[in-house]
Amino acid sequence: MIRSLAAALCLSTAIASPLFAQDVIRSKPTALPVDNAAPAPKDIAYPGGTIRLEVDATDTTQRIFRVKETIPVAAAGPMTLLMPAWLPGNHAPRGQIEKLTGLTFTANGQPVTWKRDPLNVYAFQIDVPQGATEVVAQFQFLSATQPNQGRVVVTPKMLNIQWESVSLYPAGYYTRQIPIQPTVTYPAGWQAATALRGTKSGDSVAYETIDYEALQDSPVFAGRYFKPVDLGSNVTLNIVADDADELDFKPEQMAKHKKLVAEAGALFGAYHFNHYDFLLAITDEMGGIGLEHHRSSENQVEPGYFKKWDSGEALLDRNLLPHEFTHSWDGKFRRPDLLWTPDFNVPMQDNLLWVYEGQTQFWGYVLGARSGMFSKQETLDAYAQIAARLDTAVGRQWRPMEDTTHDPIISARRPKGWTSWQRSEDYYNEGLMIWLEADAIIAKATRGKKGLDDFAKAFFGINPGDWGQVVYNRGDVIKTLNDIAPYDWAGFFQKYVDSTTKETPKGGFILGGYKLVYGEEPGAITKAAEGSAKMVDQSFGLGAIVKNDGEVSSVIWDSAAFKAGLVTGAKILAVNGDEFSGDVWKAAIKAKTPFQIILKQDKYYRTLTLDYSGGLRYPRLEKTGEGDGSLDKLLKPRT
Repeated sequence: MIRSLAAALCLSTAIASPLFAQDVIRSKPTALPVDNAAPAPKDIAYPGGTIRLEVDATDTTQRIFRVKETIPVAAAGPMTLLMPAWLPGNHAPRGQIEKLTGLTFTANGQPVTWKRDPLNVYAFQIDVPQGATEVVAQFQFLSATQPNQGRVVVTPKMLNIQWESVSLYPAGYYTRQIPIQPTVTYPAGWQAATALRGTKSGDSVAYETIDYEALQDSPVFAGRYFKPVDLGSNVTLNIVADDADELDFKPEQMAKHKKLVAEAGALFGAYHFNHYDFLLAITDEMGGIGLEHHRSSENQVEPGYFKKWDSGEALLDRNLLPHEFTHSWDGKFRRPDLLWTPDFNVPMQDNLLWVYEGQTQFWGYVLGARSGMFSKQETLDAYAQIAARLDTAVGRQWRPMEDTTHDPIISARRPKGWTSWQRSEDYYNEGLMIWLEADAIIAKATRGKKGLDDFAKAFFGINPGDWGQVVYNRGDVIKTLNDIAPYDWAGFFQKYVDSTTKETPKGGFILGGYKLVYGEEPGAITKAAEGSAKMVDQSFGLGAIVKNDGEVSSVIWDSAAFKAGLVTGAKILAVNGDEFSGDVWKAAIKAKTPFQIILKQDKYYRTLTLDYSGGLRYPRLEKTGEGDGSLDKLLKPRT
């Protein structure tokens, strides 16, 4: 076919510039400017005055908190009220905005309409009418009635109030500049504990006026079965429990808790609170928690904390209080500069969590040993299990430890299919291993005269009695370490924090007089974990954790189990023709020869061969020298 010249030219243009041809029939909007309606926080006093917050916490059946909040205002016009989004200790935006319902505003008894900010769904915009001196907000917080809705915070026997869930605050001010006076009505006969102090009238408690920042940092545990115990140094252990007999303890058990307080004081050389309240829930009904605050901490342990003290099951809960107590110094008083924010809607930056959480994890185990919450051998077993577990995190080949500090935001602690390759919040325990090596380096450089205790006093022990915040950066950490023992600390952190690595740091073991070895018998911590979770943990060898009913709960990337085709969530039905059981599974591994399994995954069945002959492998620490090394000395009591 012969075409005209014009047609040929059009054809050639279309072929040469296909994007141009498409553009002819595509509309192109222009981006509109982003309108951030909420004012940025300023460090000035909130001009309206003191907010009055009333919380009705009496509904333990439908578990609804009912809130009335009276917010004084200084002028008419636009106002933005915020529900906290970025929550300290969560290291991520975890505010439960979806549970805030029934929101209404009134002024002078008349309704005030509100609009949610589409760019920040935690923000509510209103127009304060002329002549109004206060705005009244009313709403409900629908706490979880089932675990699949979130953490359960109310049961028929106890409750946990976290103020960020039952209050709003005016945008435009540092939260420490906003005064608030809360009142809570509790179920009849219940007792409550919090870092706040107040006056009780009937079943209501009117708490002291405090700034909104400190309010959010002062949660409440309340319950039908309640017992406070004085631990000394203005520290109280407030126990709530599902049953009255869970409140009973032996004097020697409580003596260890009192020694924990004394050992922490000796370590840091100062307390950064006027009083401190451990909030301890012994329950399997209210949801689990371990969350730090400056003058308190929220802690949940399983029933039997005191009654089963000598069992492996209870052993796993005893690291919680030392860890959270340490946070009063590390994380709350001294805080990374980019993790501190002026309010609860400015995003946090988590980079230094290997100090905030990693060194807290380090001191948690040390204080656990020094106070007797753990025996020395149990602590060594915990170190061995931690190091071995971290060595299975082969994701370190592509993801530096520093990058795991962003995991609270990236994954929000959702389940992962391949944790060993994806990595998780490894800054906790890998941070512990880094600081264990730092202690050994200091001890070696100073011939045993100094250790990380000296860093703790110099860095966290400043300003006795101060329960504000003193921020720091990496340079401050390095300077303090160099003041104690000159060393290439910048290179040390570059190697272990910023770079990919082949294995977790073990210099704390090697320099401290120990080495990590493997054998057929589990240590106390691994044995307790296996018993509690009803599983066989062979992540250190074969490369899988399998529950006693055959369900595969973890597979290590590129391990023998991985190469055979195991996957999390599948179920092993048979091993070498025998019906699966934990003992049958362990016997097959112990035989050190390849074996066959029948695996069910969803609706499908497979027969697999596990080509593995390494036998059972459990980690432990083995002494390498005579006398006490730096690790032995680290774990010795100071009081």
